[in-house]
Amino acid sequence: MSDDLDVLLSEHRKFDPPAAFRAGAAIASPDVYDRASADLRRYWGEQADKLEWITRYETVLDWKPPHARWFDGGTLNVSANCLDRHVRTARRNKAALVFEGEPGDRRTLTYWDLYVQVNQFANVLKSLGVTRGDRVAIYLPLIPEAAVAMLACARIGAIHSVVFGGFSPESLRDRINDSECKVLVTADGGYRRGSVVPLKRNADKALEETPSIEHVVVVRRRPGAVGDEAFAEMTEGRDLWYHRLMRGAAMWCEPEAMDAEDVLFILYTSGTTGKPKGIVHTTAGYLVGAQTSTAQVFDLKDDDVFWCTADVGWVTGHTYLVYGPLANGATCVMYEGAPDWPEKDRFWEVCERLGVTILYTAPTAIRAFMKWGDHWPARHDLSRLRLLGSVGEPINPEAWMWYREHIGGNRCPIVDTWWQTETGSIVISPLPALTATKPGSATVPLPGYSAAILDVKGNEIPVGGGLLALTQPWPSMLRTIWGDAKRYVDTYFSKWPGHPELYFPGDGAKRDDDGYFWILGRVDDVLNVAGHRIGTMEVESALVEHPAVAEAAVVGKTHELKGQAIAAFVTLREGFKQSPGMRDELRDFVGEKIGAIAKPDDVLFSADLPKTRSGKIMRRLLRDIAEGRALGDTTTLADPNVVSSLKEMYEAQES
Repeated sequence: MSDDLDVLLSEHRKFDPPAAFRAGAAIASPDVYDRASADLRRYWGEQADKLEWITRYETVLDWKPPHARWFDGGTLNVSANCLDRHVRTARRNKAALVFEGEPGDRRTLTYWDLYVQVNQFANVLKSLGVTRGDRVAIYLPLIPEAAVAMLACARIGAIHSVVFGGFSPESLRDRINDSECKVLVTADGGYRRGSVVPLKRNADKALEETPSIEHVVVVRRRPGAVGDEAFAEMTEGRDLWYHRLMRGAAMWCEPEAMDAEDVLFILYTSGTTGKPKGIVHTTAGYLVGAQTSTAQVFDLKDDDVFWCTADVGWVTGHTYLVYGPLANGATCVMYEGAPDWPEKDRFWEVCERLGVTILYTAPTAIRAFMKWGDHWPARHDLSRLRLLGSVGEPINPEAWMWYREHIGGNRCPIVDTWWQTETGSIVISPLPALTATKPGSATVPLPGYSAAILDVKGNEIPVGGGLLALTQPWPSMLRTIWGDAKRYVDTYFSKWPGHPELYFPGDGAKRDDDGYFWILGRVDDVLNVAGHRIGTMEVESALVEHPAVAEAAVVGKTHELKGQAIAAFVTLREGFKQSPGMRDELRDFVGEKIGAIAKPDDVLFSADLPKTRSGKIMRRLLRDIAEGRALGDTTTLADPNVVSSLKEMYEAQES
């Protein structure tokens, strides 16, 4: 079976960068692309020289496919690059993190505040026996102590493994055991939609089967809670309160000189089954990618207030809430809770009150905002915003247009970014002052990156659909899978035998006549309908273009004649009602937009769709529902009840 994809959906709207934005942009000349392509090593060396090195590197790149070594011979410290070099300047008293808890508690940490706390916690970790190369698990709500713990690990050369605070005890256990973590940093609880997530209680359950853990450091997020409400039974000798340890810790800790290729962190990909897949990122290459992409893609200015809404449990939070912005000396907003608590305008209230200038969020969130109604953002003054970003999955054109109009006031460029946990930083994205944007397209690779659309044999498809490939190494690329080098090669560098230099991210994509890339979704999710291979993104985008639809997910189900039929799961916007007439209208609408071959056979209306805690739709579970199979693993879902309800509704419709 060919892996080429049929290209069905057309999008002709195009938006040039606003003249006012271009006038003040840091990168306003396209020669940056020419310089990068003319001499890749020289270009990345120039970016690396913007960091503060203890010992300057000797070699920019040693590439023996599929293994890369970047900036060999160099030593540096990530914590020092994010903090020390700023506290020696006027940024010392600049806000680094502006925190808002879901209940409304607020804290601002200047670069000096953050520097002191990181030094102190680095000394705490050392007092607990953590040394260079040891692994530390971090299982916290989105509070400043999460960033402190990450940077403290980097300061002493420990390897951090952040586990999202919404994950189950079993997920935490598996990740701790896979990397044999020595210390766990957690909290008594965190807030989500007005409820308390009992993190310490969850951690205690995980720790029943984690023999490598020697100490647990507990942040007191809820100081007034007592008894059963405290959610924090302390085990003597093992468990220690964070605030008590910090009280006696020295304010200076010498930053460890780390080799460029030393491991900085392990991050486990979400939605995995079986053995967790620990993605390994190293010190220098990752930081070069994080700092460079943050500065370029977001056109970062010294007075910007940058809000990446992701949790640090995901790579987006690692790169664009902690390491990238702090390496650039930026001010970052950190919000703990849900976007609809206590009301559906919480995000916009925060943007207005804090004067947010750059907002970077997920298409899932944008579609939720659309569903809730235009009147929520309209209540607030969002005129300080100057740049919008999208991350996490392909954004459908209508959500892109809504974002542009209702959040950006038709004046803000949108950077739709494609990248992965494995790539470490953004790979394909507009440069906001240079690139004309198209709704739904991530546009072109950034300077220093190279991508192509290939067929199953490795032949390039200049225009059309196929398999996305990255064709040359980049500094922030993953180096291996923790403890499983073979799996690293088999998963990412074996799609095209004989070409170990080609990285396969698992996505299908198309390229248009302008050379723009359109991500079509995971190849595993491609629909095979009557001999046509159709990307899920195109059908979903057509559905969401209908004024009644807020969100849609489509999957294939077995069909005797067509091979697969299309089953669509649809969430309507507020004010619209489900009915047989609406079902037929949506089927016909898709047929008109992209052709009869793509008309869904089944349309099921649902108030919500099954999503991971990072907001990605779990199409694997939707396929189980459509095929009538037993449901697979649901431990990474934000709300497991959603999929059970959907299954019952679907079976009732089929009967």
